[in-house]
Order: sequence, then C-alpha cells, then structure tokens
Amino acid sequence: MRILVTGERWRMATIHPTADVSPQALIGEGTRIWANVQVRERAQIGRNCIIGRNCYIEFDVTIGDNVKIQNNASLYVGLMVEDGVFIGPHVIFTNDKLPRAINPDGSLKSATDWHVGKTHVRYGAAIGAGAVIVTGVTVGRWAMVGSGSVVTKDVPDFGLVVGNPAHLIGYVSATGVRCASAEEAAQLSAQEGAI
Repeated sequence: MRILVTGERWRMATIHPTADVSPQALIGEGTRIWANVQVRERAQIGRNCIIGRNCYIEFDVTIGDNVKIQNNASLYVGLMVEDGVFIGPHVIFTNDKLPRAINPDGSLKSATDWHVGKTHVRYGAAIGAGAVIVTGVTVGRWAMVGSGSVVTKDVPDFGLVVGNPAHLIGYVSATGVRCASAEEAAQLSAQEGAI
C-alpha cells in the first residue's frame, strides 16, 4: 500500500507497484489501482474506486466515488465521471471531434491547435465492453450503453442504447430491468432503492 499526500490531507489507496500515478493526482481513500495503470497529473479519482489493469487516465479527468473501471479503458482529458459508474473493459472516451496529427501547413499540432471536447457520464450509468464514447455527449443517470456501441449523441436518463451509431432501444431501471418508458424506469428504480 502506498500512502499519498494531497495538500494537508492523507489519503490511503492501494496502488500496484507497476502503476504510474502522478504525485499531482488526487486519489481517494480505499481506491485500488492495479497493474500498469497510468494516472496523469491533476486527475481526480474518488473514494473506493477500482481501476483495472492497463487503464489510462489522462490529466484533469474527474472520477467520482465507487466507480469501477475495467481493464484497458482509456479516459482522456475533458471527461467527468460521476459516482457509481461502471466502465467496461476496452472502453474509449474521445476528446477531439476533428483529430489530426498536423496542421494544414504540415506542422505538428500542439495543445493550442485544438479544443478539448467535454463528456459527462452521470450517476450509476454503465458502459459495456469495447464501447466508444465520442466527445461532447452526456450519458444519463442509470443509462446503459451496450457492448461495442459507438455513442455519438446524448443518452437519456435510464436509456438503453446499442449499435454504431448507438441508438435508443428502450429503458432500464437501476438494477437493469427493461422498462417501457423513462418514467417507468424511474419509478421502478425508486422501488429498487436507487437514489
């Protein structure tokens, strides 16, 4: 176990010896970071999170409490993940809608040659294995993104999306029960004890 000092507060987290965690990152108490993970400067990871093997968390990414991120996920600058989110293996969050390595004059692009897109994953959402989340979208509360989907537009609260591009095929409650509408999913979620 490695003890990280962040400002005047002590936070204890379990960090695998092969992980590369910036001393400028903030890691919450009880979080476990596994082998070959890279956490960049100013990333903020909440309490009791699990960060699986080979994940990449870029600078300034914000992750809430009780988040599970499976192996090989890539989280890039511009991303905010709220509490209780599940991110499956090999999920990719993009942050540039017009990616290029060079400018029209052939010069290498720098940080000042593009605008960081913003992506927001809300409370309790689940993103299946191999999904790609294109920058600029919000994945709603308790929403579910099917494995292999490419999300190019917002997903509503309790929405269930699949495909490439991802499209809405229904709604799910907090426990994943299929529902006919968002209202039914919200009501059932309340009965299930969701907050």
